[in-house]
Amino acid sequence: MNENMQNQPPLTRRNFIKTSSAVAVGVTAAVNFPSVLRGQAAQTFNAAIIGCGGRGMGAGRNFLDAAKAAGVEAKIVAAADIFPEASKKAKDNFGVADDACFSGWDGYQKALAVPGVNYAIIAGPPGVRPFHFKAAVETGKHCFIEKPVAADGPGCRIMYECYEKSKQKGLKVAAGTQRRHQATYIDTVKRIQDGAIGDVQFMRAYWVNGGPIWHRGDKGETEMEKQVRNWYHYIWLSGDHICEQHVHNIDVCNWVMNATPVKAWGSGGRGSLGNKSGHIWDHFAIEFEYANGVRMYSYCGQQKRTWSSVSESIHGSKGFSNPSGTIMPKDGARIRSAAKGLDPYVQEHVDLLNSIVKSTDLNEAKQVTDSTLTAIMGREAAYSGALVEWDQILNSKFTYTPAKMEWGPAPIVPVPEPGQHDIFKA
Repeated sequence: MNENMQNQPPLTRRNFIKTSSAVAVGVTAAVNFPSVLRGQAAQTFNAAIIGCGGRGMGAGRNFLDAAKAAGVEAKIVAAADIFPEASKKAKDNFGVADDACFSGWDGYQKALAVPGVNYAIIAGPPGVRPFHFKAAVETGKHCFIEKPVAADGPGCRIMYECYEKSKQKGLKVAAGTQRRHQATYIDTVKRIQDGAIGDVQFMRAYWVNGGPIWHRGDKGETEMEKQVRNWYHYIWLSGDHICEQHVHNIDVCNWVMNATPVKAWGSGGRGSLGNKSGHIWDHFAIEFEYANGVRMYSYCGQQKRTWSSVSESIHGSKGFSNPSGTIMPKDGARIRSAAKGLDPYVQEHVDLLNSIVKSTDLNEAKQVTDSTLTAIMGREAAYSGALVEWDQILNSKFTYTPAKMEWGPAPIVPVPEPGQHDIFKA
């Protein structure tokens, strides 16, 4: 637990909360997939995977499937993971050469330096993604970055800065908020924004699963290794499950509103995890408020239960919508979206490849950071038991990230306790 030592001027919503063009981009992608790339000038996409866990390997397969569907040449030529056994998965899965599989804390820098790499797949733990994204932007790589993209305010500020730099360099960026690339969501959100259910009055967002979060036990020679191997359970690495998972549903609500909330308050706790190592909670209930007064009621949990839901619902003056594909006007029949598309995990890479080849606008770094910071704001409201405002969390100098990224000591953080936990103390 230390402070970000960068000297940065205060940030405000005016600095960063700007109108998003994501809906228009998504609609174009859904209509034109996947043959839009055919007939374009030949270009080979050489990807480096940063973070070779399940999501990194999955994103690698999605990238290759997207390239095949789009008719472009693509290869995975480099990989990095902090653990050598993980980085070698790239050799087993994709034929990456031994000398292009890197490990250690600086492995990502080596992978990005492999000649010919022009596409980075960033899928390490959320807390280190800002540093990986920064390196990818500095070396001129187009990026696919998994969600969420940070674990605290300072990490989000790095992301916002790199977003601006990536725009200046003309780099294209897609994020792992795949619902924005899913045809039924794109169609339904557009209908909502066009007034199909009238004015939005309130929203509900759920990531309530029927079981506890995995725990791998305490394996490793040092405290740092134990934490990294069990990364989900440490705030500095995962951001807690409200960020790591529930960011998807929060992102949909922000997309519908074309805005981010201005404040949040709520509660939660740690009931199922017991004495397992780690800092995270296993349930949250947060109320977010947008500038126009609309509320988003957010619920997420990883506990044993008989009811579960991963969904969003939008309630308007003239009806209701499940934005995954259904509109239910008060005075009409249920309308189901007939939009068709590829698997959204593949479509997000098709959209990114299309944007690179055709030089169209696609940079989702800001919108995924907005939704990440929204989740962080809700988390800190619950952790502290206080009302937290957007500018507070955006400008917070507190970071959970250790001062040094190396094997050895690691942050020892108590499980947050409302009334005691306060990252805004001077």
